[in-house]
Amino acid sequence: MTPGARIAAAIAVLDDIRDGAAAEKALTTWARGSRFAGSKDRAAVRDHVFDVLRAKRSLGDGSGRSLMQRLALREGWPLDQLFSGEGHAPEPVTDEEATALAAPLALTEAARCDLPDWLWPLWQDSLGDQAEAAAIAQQGRADVFLRVNGRKGAVDEAIALLAQDGVIAVRNDHVPGCLRVLENPRRVKTATAYLNGVVELQDASSQFAVTAVPVPAGGRILDYCAGGGGKALAFADQHEGPVFAHDIAPVRMRDLPVRAARAGVDITVLATASLRTTAPFDVVFCDAPCSGSGTWRRTPDAKWQLDQTRLAALMDAQDSVLAEASTLVGPGGVLAYATCSVLASENAGAVARFIATHRQWQQIEAHQLVPGPDGDGFFLSLLRRT
Repeated sequence: MTPGARIAAAIAVLDDIRDGAAAEKALTTWARGSRFAGSKDRAAVRDHVFDVLRAKRSLGDGSGRSLMQRLALREGWPLDQLFSGEGHAPEPVTDEEATALAAPLALTEAARCDLPDWLWPLWQDSLGDQAEAAAIAQQGRADVFLRVNGRKGAVDEAIALLAQDGVIAVRNDHVPGCLRVLENPRRVKTATAYLNGVVELQDASSQFAVTAVPVPAGGRILDYCAGGGGKALAFADQHEGPVFAHDIAPVRMRDLPVRAARAGVDITVLATASLRTTAPFDVVFCDAPCSGSGTWRRTPDAKWQLDQTRLAALMDAQDSVLAEASTLVGPGGVLAYATCSVLASENAGAVARFIATHRQWQQIEAHQLVPGPDGDGFFLSLLRRT
């Protein structure tokens, strides 16, 4: 596909999304109907679509064609070459479109920061003087971070091994064992270092959260809302005690046994019915279901799908997770509550609601990370029984 044809494909996908399709479904539907598109074509179209979704309000929130024209202007791409009408490229820019593109957009503060109007006050209340910078950070692509598996190699060895496959990475000094990928992030999953379990894909903020949890020597750790199991793998790498993983939807953990074998660690997957008989645990880590507002540059479609009803339902789920998980913590143990959100109602608010109804618990430490160059937005609260 030519660059112009890729633009045309992105326009079609964006129009489907505007008509109500979820981003992933729209992209999948296009790919299935475009067998001629190679892997690089599909990746390029996906990048165009996600670049728009991250910033669709500040790009004018119009049709797919308008959004792609404004994206091209923002990125400094040759508009006349991409919109040429040749080789499946979109038709040339009309005089009317050129006039509209030349005029500055009249944007509200929420639109300039690419957030829904209803969410902007909550965002400001949650982040204060960091609100604008955190929102603007999510208009661009997130860096790719890797966790070096200390059981398989040292950081410098991992960097050298990745470089052999063209993946250039450097240390992220903010988190021990964390690498930032500078070149060829899409090659990570085919690199020897990844296939041999020397590195795992994991955002820097998520890696920080694992290192911040105090674990006694030989302590029993439960990753309560494990999902794919990334944090369980990190705990198993860094600690000698037994590590358990649980998720209310076991299908999310289907790849965990293979990932654990690749990493050279043991993780016991627990069904919900087995939690009580396996408890107590010294650490129960709850990465609770949330809005994902700290990771919207990775999943920008979620930003536009969130509404007040959905947020309220998530807060109810977070309250339930904390209440249920707290019963699995042994004497002197730690309950770690985490989200990849930056909204206070899901973070400090959830902890406050929990403590108000579970007065024997107190918070001993808390961290709120905001989206930026060093990782995603993430919240961590550590609690103990008094």
